[in-house]
Amino acid sequence: MSSEAIGLDIGGANLKVATASGWATTRPFELWKYPDRLADELRGLAGQLPRSGPVAVTMTGELCDCFPTKRDGVRHILAAASSVFGPRVRVWTTSGEFVAARDGEQRYLTVAAANWHALATYSCRFALVGTALLVDTGSTTTDVIPLADGRPVPAGRTDPERLRTGELVYTGIRRTPVCAILGVEVAAEVFATALDVYLRLDMTAEEPDNLATADGRPATKPFAHARLSRMLGGDPELVTEAETDRLAHRAYMRQREVIVAAMRRVASRMPADPTTVVVAGSGECLAETAATEFLAAHANRTKTPRIVSLTNTAGAAVSHAACAYALAVLAAEAKP
Repeated sequence: MSSEAIGLDIGGANLKVATASGWATTRPFELWKYPDRLADELRGLAGQLPRSGPVAVTMTGELCDCFPTKRDGVRHILAAASSVFGPRVRVWTTSGEFVAARDGEQRYLTVAAANWHALATYSCRFALVGTALLVDTGSTTTDVIPLADGRPVPAGRTDPERLRTGELVYTGIRRTPVCAILGVEVAAEVFATALDVYLRLDMTAEEPDNLATADGRPATKPFAHARLSRMLGGDPELVTEAETDRLAHRAYMRQREVIVAAMRRVASRMPADPTTVVVAGSGECLAETAATEFLAAHANRTKTPRIVSLTNTAGAAVSHAACAYALAVLAAEAKP
């Protein structure tokens, strides 16, 4: 790989990288804890990447509270990327174009959290005619983006706008606290996260070396039981595994309900019922079940409902790093 377009999505908890040819990886990195290490982390990734070609950058990490403002976050992230990749850096904006890093700093509100727009733009190739939805569920959030006749048609562009319109939903399959999912039904403590839910439901694989959990213990089913038991005011001796599994199922169903409700809300503003839903992300399993439920009730019966899975079309690694992959493809297709 000497020359190829690269997509780089810099989040608050993960770095996602992909090439236009379909290589992709996701590396955990807690930017919110270690902002000064970002350039070093990017240098570590650079050794695995093509040595020439555009490096298309997007981000959500500017929201981290280690930065005084989003403006500061955008500047910090672009400075780190530029220090590693130099003039190869191109930045995606919510106006649907690439700009140089210096211009991105000036237009920081169009650069901040623009990753969803890149994926929505790429996803339009699966729905060139009529209406569709993109549902991208990751570790922390879910994007629900309306598509019409081959272009994204969001009601919101910035995170505050997207939260108000239902196009950004703060629920994901790893980092979302269980108390945020189930509310007063459980303890209002960060004893467990959605990762524990999906471990108990066998919807994600155990990761014995992963200590980025609520209690710093391994991401395995037994420890997930222990963490979830505390959500019920108990401990792993007082609460049975059957009880924590039922708790996990309720949390999963609640997340699905929240995403379906957002899909209904977004679709209600569209000129026709969407019959295609593109699903992606590390939480694609959750997005797909929500899409199935939505289409069963809301798709136009004159057309056959369709779910397009990025995992099926490009592989799980690409789906997990969907925004980075979309960026790489868009950069490869962009005019010089």
